[in-house]
Amino acid sequence: MRYPLADIDDVEDDIRETILAVSEKSGFVPNVFLSLARRPAEFRAFFAYYDALMEKETGNLTKGDREMIVTATSAVNNCLYCVVAHGAVLRIMEKKPLVADQVAVNYRQADITDRQKAMLDFAMTVCTEPWALGDADFAALSEHGFDDEDAWDIGAITGFFGLSNRMAHVGSMMPNPEFYLMGRVPRERK
Repeated sequence: MRYPLADIDDVEDDIRETILAVSEKSGFVPNVFLSLARRPAEFRAFFAYYDALMEKETGNLTKGDREMIVTATSAVNNCLYCVVAHGAVLRIMEKKPLVADQVAVNYRQADITDRQKAMLDFAMTVCTEPWALGDADFAALSEHGFDDEDAWDIGAITGFFGLSNRMAHVGSMMPNPEFYLMGRVPRERK
């Protein structure tokens, strides 16, 4: 990686608590946490917005849908870190070991619902040609039960991870080895 990872013993207490909570849940510390921890204000802002988008309980997007958006758009942005990391979470959320790989390579041929395909079509337009969004894009979402707030969520997730993808490239951030097996093989409990 281009920039040194923060040492968990040297970060501010609130950031350390966040990192340790994630580590306890996942069994390891994802590199993105230590990468961003070297810039505390950005760490806090990034994860506050991440939580607002990815952990919210309202709207018609499931957690699996949210991870699917991240995986598909990160693939278009050639972001290895996010495809691998969020693909791992997607496998777990959808309980389908192959779906993340399918979505990352070509979501149009993936084993997903028509509803999810419509969601990803919208996300891809936001990702690649946001200026081309029009009423027909919103209508296509509506046909699958998404409302205007869901469209906002899809756009916000796509936009936020566009930033994340670009910063992962700037920092040459690499996915932790643990991500590659998540959702593919049973996790060893300690």
